[in-house]
Amino acid sequence: MKFEEKTTCENVIFKGKLLTLHHDEILLPNGKKADREFVKHPGGVGIVALTDDDCVLLVNQFRYPYKAEILEIPAGKLKYGEDPLECGKRELLEETGASAKEFISLGRLFPSPGYTNEIIYMFLATGLSFGEMHLDEDEFLDVRKVPLAEAVDMVMKGSIADSKTQTALLKTWVLKH
Repeated sequence: MKFEEKTTCENVIFKGKLLTLHHDEILLPNGKKADREFVKHPGGVGIVALTDDDCVLLVNQFRYPYKAEILEIPAGKLKYGEDPLECGKRELLEETGASAKEFISLGRLFPSPGYTNEIIYMFLATGLSFGEMHLDEDEFLDVRKVPLAEAVDMVMKGSIADSKTQTALLKTWVLKH
């Protein structure tokens, strides 16, 4: 049996700058009708910036939905149609002032497939050189240089809770060890 659901009617409930909320009507694989609510999102990119001395650059910033500061890898939102690698290069420079000689894909992450189509592309950046940060006007963050082993330990102990950061750091650890 194929599990594809076919959209019969798309209904946009809300369209904002970041996301669009849909309440669509669909046809299930068994022929019955159902509704699906989901958030359309352009996706994002996360970068593990690995220094020559085996440290990673992490950013600490306030995340409004959680009303807390979150420690994460440098990351940012894709523009619709934008190449993920180009977005990653831009965000790495903006948030850390770093550029990289080499980028290795760490794959894709579906952060919440039950209610959003967001895809996060992850990359490992090496051969770093540093210049000035270029934060967005509404962006406030601190950059921290943390040994990779310590960052992985933080993931395992739960002090890094962000899913893209956990996944990208653990994949980097496996690639490097």
